[in-house]
Amino acid sequence: MILDGKKTADMITMRIAKEVADIEDKITLSIFLVGQDPASIVYVNKKLKACDDAGILVDSHFLNDNITQKELIKLVEDCNKNPDIHGILVQMPLPSHIDADVILNTIDPNKDVDGLTIINQGKLLAGEETIVPATPKGVISILKKNYIDIPGKNVVVVGRSRLVGKPLALLFLQNNATVTIAHSKTTNLKEVTKRADILAVAVGIPNFITADMVKKDAVVIDIGINKIEGKLIGDVKYAEVSEVASYITPVPKGIGPMTIASLLENVLICYQIQKKLLDK
Repeated sequence: MILDGKKTADMITMRIAKEVADIEDKITLSIFLVGQDPASIVYVNKKLKACDDAGILVDSHFLNDNITQKELIKLVEDCNKNPDIHGILVQMPLPSHIDADVILNTIDPNKDVDGLTIINQGKLLAGEETIVPATPKGVISILKKNYIDIPGKNVVVVGRSRLVGKPLALLFLQNNATVTIAHSKTTNLKEVTKRADILAVAVGIPNFITADMVKKDAVVIDIGINKIEGKLIGDVKYAEVSEVASYITPVPKGIGPMTIASLLENVLICYQIQKKLLDK
């Protein structure tokens, strides 16, 4: 059965749009795009459209790739200080002369819609309420909204990135799953993945997971997005794995739309956090 991320994301976006419409304040997200990376431009345009659909205003900063780190820090700090800016997103990757960690940790944690500041990542590790990276959040949302149980399940996350793999594993743990993280150095990967009741894959290698690596009736979440000969394909060999899995997310229209919808949720959460602080 196909887990339709587009359909689920549309429902989330509609709900957020209603909540935003009921708020007197204008909710605003600042987006920073440095340079002309083609994939980043596509992602940012999708985020701009989603914000528009939800009634969230966008303060766009499209910057040349020769901007200095110091100049970018100053722009982010200005947004931190601006009470009319409720969320800040710096699109990755940044040019090589800019230290991404420095920029990310310049963002006020209460405006960190990507959940990538060391403060928000630390809170996630500690199990505290925090802003969670949008892609892992989208994975958990699509499972729950399609009534797929997580507690007690054997979950294998293939990939250990700070943006997806690690936070996703923590979210599964918080939802009482038994979690294994596999990666490029894992020996006998096939034996590991075949134990999974839920298999989540984020390695950035097209068609990496094949049917013989998947347990019968497993739930397969394909987080990869790879462009091959003009077509978007995932990290999972969809046609053959869909014959084995009980549920599977397609690429496109799977986790991609869920990531965008979760980002909108995070913008609203950031607004609510700041509103509470102002009301104290």
